[in-house]
Amino acid sequence: MKIIGLMSGTSADGVDAALIEIASGNPLTVKHRYSHVSPYPTELRQRILQLATPPGGTASEVCRLNAYLGELFAQAALELCRRARVAPEEIDLIGSHGQTVRHLPRPQKEGTLEVASTLQIGEPAVIAERTGITTVAGFRTRDIAAGGQGAPLTPLTHYVLFRDAQKGRAVLNLGGIANVTAIPAGAPPSQMVAFDTGPGNVLLDLAAFRVTGGQTDYDANGELASGGHVVDEVLRSLLGHAYLKKPPPKSTGREEFGPPLLDDVSRRFPALSPGDLLATLTAFTAEAAAIGFRDFIAPKMKIAEVVLTGGGARNPVLREMLAERLAPATLLDPDALGFPARAIEAAAFAFLAYLTWHGRPGNVPAATGAKAPVILGAISPGRNRPGAAQASPAPAAAAKPSAAPPGAPTAGGPAQPKKP
Repeated sequence: MKIIGLMSGTSADGVDAALIEIASGNPLTVKHRYSHVSPYPTELRQRILQLATPPGGTASEVCRLNAYLGELFAQAALELCRRARVAPEEIDLIGSHGQTVRHLPRPQKEGTLEVASTLQIGEPAVIAERTGITTVAGFRTRDIAAGGQGAPLTPLTHYVLFRDAQKGRAVLNLGGIANVTAIPAGAPPSQMVAFDTGPGNVLLDLAAFRVTGGQTDYDANGELASGGHVVDEVLRSLLGHAYLKKPPPKSTGREEFGPPLLDDVSRRFPALSPGDLLATLTAFTAEAAAIGFRDFIAPKMKIAEVVLTGGGARNPVLREMLAERLAPATLLDPDALGFPARAIEAAAFAFLAYLTWHGRPGNVPAATGAKAPVILGAISPGRNRPGAAQASPAPAAAAKPSAAPPGAPTAGGPAQPKKP
């Protein structure tokens, strides 16, 4: 099946689109065909970030942006097809993560109920209508309904792409929020450890925007951080954040590591120079990841290699700090292992769409905290016939949950999925 994955992360810088081809067999294979980034207009990015920052925006703004982003996600998919020289009719599915505007996985009292929630916008019905391609979206909400955190949802994709029979390997994604998937050598997916480590680029981007008066929205090549020094007092204060000590399963977002935290730092340490602020926040990002490795991964497995993905992987200052803190593990780029770094997260939601279409669970309960494996997402039918080259499509039957998601990779390699 040829599937397009669409993703916009916490940094809200645009739509990542990736075309992958999945071939059934033992092992199941995932191949990257093409990827492309469609940046958001600056004004739209600011609207999204404002909506995603408490107290957020109005219901009308959520409604408008949901439809608007649906249009932009559809355009990104069609642009990818054009660049890859693949007709939209040849695409079986689209898997769209959407744009997270609020992630509240810890239950809160509502009447007599404890309610956890998450919200991703970018209307899938618009995507399906504009492209004609059957679209799967809303992946996080089903895991939350099953008692999980709704994140991380990339572990199965990381397993398929980067597992190794001889050595433990971790995938550290440095998006707006950083997350890690640790894969023991030769182990089944049920033995993976995965969670959000804390901030990725979110604090660095916010700080860069503020100290430059809006001239840039990220610290290109770590230049701002390299011009300053880490202030130990500020770093110690940041490392006291309660999230870092919380054991997995856990996930977080801009609600904890966004503008309110940066405001607090600026208020308590007003004399910080721009360079010192960026250097200290970069050290905080690296140290938060290192704490996650030390406290929650090292006691369970030995990690020989760490695959760095996400925008933060291109920040040399952050990479150097991570190399020091994660030694003796070796840092690797995913491109060296055969898969482009920028395409991984978008490809993950294409892979989840594949599992959903085949009636297979896509979450890993050990990572999200869900009560059981569940089939993720909801399907907006297009005008195409997904999987027509394999068999006539039919509604996917609900799979009975098991200890390892049916159709997910196993110790001997990914299992062959059943036809719909």
